[in-house]
Amino acid sequence: MAFLQQICLHRGAFNSFMAECEALRNIRHRNLVKIITSCSSIDFQGNDFKALVYELMPNGSLENWLHSSSQETNIGQSRVQNLNLLQRISIAIDVASALDYLHHHCVEPIVHCDLKPSNVLLDNDMIGHVADFGLAKFISESKMLNQTSSSVGVRGTIGYTAPEYGMGSEVSIHGDLYSYGILVLEMMTGKRPTDNLFEGGLNLHTYARMAFPDHITEIADKQLLQEVEATIVNGQRSQSNIIMDCLVSTIKIGVACSMESPQDRTVTSVVLSELHLIKKNLECNRANN
Repeated sequence: MAFLQQICLHRGAFNSFMAECEALRNIRHRNLVKIITSCSSIDFQGNDFKALVYELMPNGSLENWLHSSSQETNIGQSRVQNLNLLQRISIAIDVASALDYLHHHCVEPIVHCDLKPSNVLLDNDMIGHVADFGLAKFISESKMLNQTSSSVGVRGTIGYTAPEYGMGSEVSIHGDLYSYGILVLEMMTGKRPTDNLFEGGLNLHTYARMAFPDHITEIADKQLLQEVEATIVNGQRSQSNIIMDCLVSTIKIGVACSMESPQDRTVTSVVLSELHLIKKNLECNRANN
């Protein structure tokens, strides 16, 4: 089991925290990390704290798979980590499915506010589960864009936070779409949004957008390019073309979701439709070769 700790120091925080825990008990989706229970205690400094207890995900985080060269298994052996294109697209579908549920299929829309690879956990079957949504924002259906209600303030991580949040805009589902777009681009390029390459106005979104569609090979993750090259070496050029088409199409989705204007970002229903089509094409291509 893994614990996500929420320290409650200000007056009234306990009731708000427990109210959110109660609401989250009714949230069930295959791509959300299951909350097992909540607990409270006193830390070593004498401060009261509350914690959510989550289901353990044995394959760790997407962050580790994207940016670590190896991972230690449960029996202490080291294994090389590598996600192929089909696995990455499948995980992108998993995350989009979780967001679609939180945004459109809960009693009240929930905005995650801190979507990033370290908050996407992988189970034994490499299915992605979004974590750390217990401290997200609950938004009234009637005031989706301009009113929030939660026990915590607006959070986020540099590089993944929507630009409008930095200008004082209220939390909205469009902010999660931006974070999702950046996450998809990171999965396809292998570059974090905080990479030293991105300075002087350049960011991961513009980096990908400027390369689209004719220079994708210049920005794609080397591991994915090796997958393309392997098919060429094996005399399967048509298969390599399909893999490249799927890679380009997925990067296009990442760019569309991370547009600067919130209203220009592609919604989760469209994202899911396009990603499922990309995955189907990739699977059919593999089955025919």
